[in-house]
Amino acid sequence: MTEKFNPAVLPPDAMRTFRTDEGASGTRHFLYPGQMFVSREPAVITTILGSCAALCLWDLQKRIGGMNHYLLPEGSDGGPNRLRYGNIANPALLNELLSLGCEIKNLQAKVFGGSSAFAANPLQSVGTRNVELAEQFVRQSKIRLVSKDVSGKHGRRLVFHTEDGITQIRDFDNA
Repeated sequence: MTEKFNPAVLPPDAMRTFRTDEGASGTRHFLYPGQMFVSREPAVITTILGSCAALCLWDLQKRIGGMNHYLLPEGSDGGPNRLRYGNIANPALLNELLSLGCEIKNLQAKVFGGSSAFAANPLQSVGTRNVELAEQFVRQSKIRLVSKDVSGKHGRRLVFHTEDGITQIRDFDNA
């Protein structure tokens, strides 16, 4: 039997190999769970997702973008790592972009992650709930959802280019 890839157990040394994107313009930033990054300048944001979710927001007029990476759909706003909760991380990402002059009417959203490799019932898994929360937030905020790559039983490597809003996904083979 071939062992399945599980991005949640990657050692820190292995994570470093995902931090570069050859030929990309701008700064590079790797997001760990519970982090968010927004940039007025061109940047390449990379992360690894399993059951976690990432929301990418991009303003097509100002060409400003940002991304979050959260672990759980809901949690408390208090504490040092509040961005690990989607109900906190999603509004924080939107507010950061609005503070840079972005307008909701110009924003595009992309949602990623939410795998449920180990859940007995994928419809009730943390990954599914993470994705549902992101999609609900985008709908309620009246932001156009232009793309998503969610669910399944595999992890993903996500790369988001804030200069043009392009995302790249690489699925980790689950065979």
